[in-house]
Amino acid sequence: MPRESLKEPILAAALKVLQQKGFNATGVQDITEAAGVPKGSFYNHFESKEALGIEVLERYWQAGLNSLKILEDTDVAPVGRLKDYFHKLNLRARKLDYRYGCFIGNLGAEMSDQSPVFRKRLATIFGVWSRAIEACVREAQADGSLRRDLDAKTIASFLLNSWEGALLRSKVDQGWGPLGEFEEVAFTALAK
Repeated sequence: MPRESLKEPILAAALKVLQQKGFNATGVQDITEAAGVPKGSFYNHFESKEALGIEVLERYWQAGLNSLKILEDTDVAPVGRLKDYFHKLNLRARKLDYRYGCFIGNLGAEMSDQSPVFRKRLATIFGVWSRAIEACVREAQADGSLRRDLDAKTIASFLLNSWEGALLRSKVDQGWGPLGEFEEVAFTALAK
C-alpha cells in the first residue's frame, strides 16, 4: 500500500505559519512542526523553502482568482461590482481580526527585493489582478458611473494599491477604520 503524501498538510501549515510569521522568520522546522510531519518529509516534496513559498503563493492566488468572479457578474452594475468586491475583501479581513493582511501584499513587501523568483511571480499576479479590476472600471466608465477623465488602468492600479495600503494599515491598527475609509473615499472620489 503506498504511503499517504504529506504535501497537502505541509502546504496548509505553511500558509498559516507564513501568514503569521512572514517568510524570513519562518523556518522549515516551524512548518513541519505545524504540519505534524517529520522534517525530512519537507524535502521529499520541495527542493527549498523558496519553492514551497511559491507553491503556497500559487494556492493563495488561485483562491483569489475565484473571488474576482464578482467583477464579471453582469447582473450587477459595474460600480456596484467594484464596491461589492472590495467590501467582501474588507469583510474577510474583519473576520480574521485584521491579523494577516494580504498574503500577496505581505510577500511583495518582504520578498520582492530578496528573491527574483518571488518578485517576478508577484508582479505577474498584481498585473492579472489589476487587469480584472480594470475591465470592470472600463464598464463603469462606459455606463457613466465612474469618472472618464482618468485612464481605466490608472484607476484600477489606484484601487488595488490603495486597498493594499488600507489593509496593511488595518493590520497595524487592528481595526476597520482604514478599510472603511478606503471604501468611502475611493468610490466617492471616482464617482462621476
